[in-house]
Amino acid sequence: MYPNKNRLIIFDADGTIIDAFSAIEETFARHNMAIGDLESFQKRHKFFKYLGGLKEFPLNIKKQLGKKSRQQVIATLTDIYREEAQFYEGFAALIKQLIADKNIKVGLVTRNISNEPQVTMAKLFARHDIDIGDLDYFAHVPIRASKADFFKAASAQFAVNPALSFACGDEHKDYASALAAGMHPFIASYGFEDYQRLTKKFEIPSALISQSPLDLCARVRHALDVPQK
Repeated sequence: MYPNKNRLIIFDADGTIIDAFSAIEETFARHNMAIGDLESFQKRHKFFKYLGGLKEFPLNIKKQLGKKSRQQVIATLTDIYREEAQFYEGFAALIKQLIADKNIKVGLVTRNISNEPQVTMAKLFARHDIDIGDLDYFAHVPIRASKADFFKAASAQFAVNPALSFACGDEHKDYASALAAGMHPFIASYGFEDYQRLTKKFEIPSALISQSPLDLCARVRHALDVPQK
């Protein structure tokens, strides 16, 4: 039925591998805006994540209304991602380990909001000593597109049994996309959505949720049967 026994794992970038909140927070600060704290950020509806809470909203909306202002914010965010943003603890070693295993196909999907997102990701990964050209699959997902379609495309490209396929993300939509593609989900609660929102509002099983980057790295290694480090 399937021509191989390869395994496939696809990582979401922002909030799963990359500490996106810190990059966004620093970007806002350089434009005299505030994003609020991580706990508040995680609880916000998607539309309001980048507008702040009640305290921050009035100033932020003024700063982001004009096209030129938005472009300036995105340019700053791009620079910070490329020159300063960091992986969460443990992920650089994990990704290198998985890339080195010839029986594991490794992919990356991102909705990263920066200028030329693939270039941005390449520079960020290079600072962590990883060439994204060594990844088996890369896709920049448009805002309104479903990640499920890209998960399915990766599975089809490598003819991997969905039962041997995994997707890592940090939002409820990542969970839904993994299930829609027939893949096993790993969900992080330290990124764009917190544990309470994931479990209570969206009823994602707590057994699938990692509350720290190192816990997620350990779960991935166990599931893919690679040595723990």
